[in-house]
Amino acid sequence: MNWILVSSVSGFLGVALGAFGAHGLKDRLDAYALGVWQTAVHYQMWHALALFGVGLLLRLPGGGDARFANQAGWGFFLGTFVFSGSLYLLALSGVKTFGAITPIGGVAFLFGWFALARLALKL
Repeated sequence: MNWILVSSVSGFLGVALGAFGAHGLKDRLDAYALGVWQTAVHYQMWHALALFGVGLLLRLPGGGDARFANQAGWGFFLGTFVFSGSLYLLALSGVKTFGAITPIGGVAFLFGWFALARLALKL
């Protein structure tokens, strides 16, 4: 997987969705839903940067075990999709069931950070 490409797409979407939330949704959503939207953008942007770091590690000589780097990448990618995605849906729809899915994405984020720590220990 080209994690730098995935990172750039995720970062692009994070900026676009953040701007959409700030300008296009500010008069349509209540304060709670806007806060949920901002949380989704926040986590998406941080993990876009994390994916960029994973991509760089894979390209550096002596960047460590590619297996752990790819596990981290998948954790960050799936975490963004499930965590942020479910929060975007919750904010737009108000359907609380989407909020129940969010912790699955949080676990994927944790898995990604754990895999990155394992990679760091191997460097």
